[in-house]
Amino acid sequence: MFGIVNYEVFLVAAILLILTPGTDTMYIISRSISQGRMAGIYSALGISAGVVVHTLLAAFGLSVILMQSALLFNVVKIAGAIYLAYLGIKLIVSKNEKENAQEMPIHSNKKIFFQGMLTNVMNPKVALFFLAFLPQFINTNSGILSPTPFIILGVTYTLVGGIWCTITAYFSSMATNKLRSSTKASMILNKVTGFVFIAMGIKILQTKPSA
Repeated sequence: MFGIVNYEVFLVAAILLILTPGTDTMYIISRSISQGRMAGIYSALGISAGVVVHTLLAAFGLSVILMQSALLFNVVKIAGAIYLAYLGIKLIVSKNEKENAQEMPIHSNKKIFFQGMLTNVMNPKVALFFLAFLPQFINTNSGILSPTPFIILGVTYTLVGGIWCTITAYFSSMATNKLRSSTKASMILNKVTGFVFIAMGIKILQTKPSA
């Protein structure tokens, strides 16, 4: 159907891959622990939006250009690492998150959403994954050259991943709810989250086109 083969196998493989902790999972957990349930959920939504962007890039061949251009690959990789490091340093040097919490509702949630999306979009490892994973379930001999198979598989992956990420955000925030109620503990959680973001940025820098 639509040039897709072994869809059931894809679904099982996608679930197993999503359940395996990665950069996105760590990002969502860190946000949830330091800033609460809504921050975690908006981060999860942002990550899911980033996956949609990668799906469209893979579907229309733009990811291939990224993989074939060492310069462009490195630019995206460095930009993503710098952005994560920036977010991490910002959390580390913040004095009191509780003072900012009252300003958080609309603007902050929107900001968290876009930050989650950018961290995913600017991670070339995700582009590598989509180019390596999705084509295995597309029948290239079917004569179908449309982006439809990529989009269907990508949307499936996004929906399954989005559900799991939301569950992760919910339980991560619930487990640390009491810690966040303490000003001192909240500040420590922010700083730990900041260091986690910097570590993720360093990990992105280690990504190579041949991966």
